Amino acid sequence: MRGRTAQPWFAGVGSLLIGLLAVLLVAGLGRALAADEEESATELAKKTQNPVADLISVPFQNNFNFNTGSNDATVYILNVQPVIPIKLSEDWNLITRTIVPIINQPSLFPEPSKFSKSAFGLGDINPTLFLSPGKPGKFIWGVGPTFTIPTATDSKLGNGEFTLGPAGVALVMHGPWVFGALANQQWSVAGWGDSVSQLLIQPFVNYNLADGWYLTSSPIMTANWKADSGDKWTVPVGAGVGKLFKVGKLPINTSLAGYYNAEKPDSFSSDWQLRFQVQFLLPK
Repeated sequence: MRGRTAQPWFAGVGSLLIGLLAVLLVAGLGRALAADEEESATELAKKTQNPVADLISVPFQNNFNFNTGSNDATVYILNVQPVIPIKLSEDWNLITRTIVPIINQPSLFPEPSKFSKSAFGLGDINPTLFLSPGKPGKFIWGVGPTFTIPTATDSKLGNGEFTLGPAGVALVMHGPWVFGALANQQWSVAGWGDSVSQLLIQPFVNYNLADGWYLTSSPIMTANWKADSGDKWTVPVGAGVGKLFKVGKLPINTSLAGYYNAEKPDSFSSDWQLRFQVQFLLPK
């Protein structure tokens, strides 16, 4: 990452997106509370495990990354991740998925490193668009573009580059099982350099129990193709538990999971991560 000052309009775009999310959430909550149709907690939980479900949701994913850098710091990242489906026709849906990160990064290294200073603010926003069949069978899929906008309010919280690439997701629902994978690859296309070529793979396995309870594992594996050999891959292993419940008629999905980085670069990466998510569901 290169030193730079975030463009003011980038910060304004981030603030506007967060404001729009709040409006969407308030409007959707009212609609969900007024809904007449009931759906079991277990069936709704299975829908939340499908990244291209025809379901409006607003997850708040809290990530605590422990033992980061030589200072063994804890980096906190709140990912606000609204998922909004758009019905294009009877046969096709467009699923929009946007990740808005809010980051608190303490000092990671001693002086005179650039990362000896702490930083707090908005990170780089990452929208993804999935074109998906409107009437899928047991095998469900979606493909489309993903891109990252350099909206970070501090140079330590983003790459300072526009990146772009393909994304895809495929999954199968079979009885209590929901399993599949989401993947994307992004390259630098504009900005302050040519430092990004990164692959992301997120396999997921969920086993659904009664009353909205489920077991889950969804580690996020990344490969930085620009890094030196031996420092390219980050591979977490771990699992967790989740529970979907309703407040009135409003479904809320919660989960808690822990992941240990079995493979990681020598610098910057954390030893392990605790992920706690609260997801508001707004059925259409």
